[in-house]
Parts: sequence; structure tokens; C-alpha cells
Amino acid sequence: MPTNPKLKDDLTDQLFRSILLLENQEECYQFFEDICTVSELKSLAQRMEVARMLRAGHTYDDIVDKTGASTATISRVKRCLHYGADGYKFMLERLDDQKDQK
Repeated sequence: MPTNPKLKDDLTDQLFRSILLLENQEECYQFFEDICTVSELKSLAQRMEVARMLRAGHTYDDIVDKTGASTATISRVKRCLHYGADGYKFMLERLDDQKDQK
């Protein structure tokens, strides 16, 4: 799916180039600790887990119990999984592939 033109600008390009330059998990922790609040980072991590659980077929109740995510967040993630830019989909596939290689 093509990039949403509303997202694309020089500042966002700079942010994404910065992320692509991170070399390991420790650098990710350092960078994201500086660029995000703890709450923002926890929210991003929670959404990834919600996406993983939805993809694995978990119910909303299971997801709420495990992640503490609101049903609104779960619905938003589900909508992205079905109608979004496939970002969750390819990232979850890559994580699965990485797990299989270990």
C-alpha cells in the first residue's frame, strides 16, 4: 500500500532515517527514551502486543486482561490490521521469521 501523503514530509523523513540508523536494541532504548515519554513508548508497545494477539485469534476480553488496552485501542489496531498500510502485518511476520530462525 502506498504511503499516506498526509504523513510524508521532511521532518517525518528525518525521523524515519534516524530510526533506520539504529544498530541494536540498546540503541533503540536510548533513542526512544529520549524521543518519547514513557507513556508514549508503553502505548506503542501495547499496540504491537494487541496486534500480535489479534492476529493469533485472541478475544477482546483476553487482550484487555493481558495488555490493559481499551476496547477502542483494540478496535483501532484491528482496523489497521484489516484496512491499514500493512505495517503491523509485515512487522509481525518479520518477528515470527526471526523467532523461527533462533
